[in-house]
Amino acid sequence: MRLHIIARGKIGRSPEAELVDRYLKRINWPVKLTELPDKGGTAPPAERNSRTILLDEKGDQLSSLEFAKLLEKWRDDGVTETRLCLGAADGFDDADRAQADRLIAFGKATWPHMMARAMLAEQLYRATSILANHPYHREG
Repeated sequence: MRLHIIARGKIGRSPEAELVDRYLKRINWPVKLTELPDKGGTAPPAERNSRTILLDEKGDQLSSLEFAKLLEKWRDDGVTETRLCLGAADGFDDADRAQADRLIAFGKATWPHMMARAMLAEQLYRATSILANHPYHREG
């Protein structure tokens, strides 16, 4: 299954960009990153049998293990692509939320957009490491 991050805003050359690159390079699954302008522009069309996750303040707070199990279930069910969407500063509207398969939040705090992208990249690496029985993730 391909992991496809679709993010509003250009990350450019920054410490956050270095973190994103570092984690995405470690993932053993196919990964694609699409950057859209803050306003306008459209995401590439979804593949058949894809799922969409919005990173949204109204989303569920999943543990890393729960997130890994969600990706594992979709992969094992034959999902070809999971689209992970990061909105612009104003986030997503109700219509976007209604079309998503899942809403996920990184806690109750508001995170800067570029930090959220780095956090998502790390959680994708962590989830795929969990599924590969790699020792990166440790349960307390």
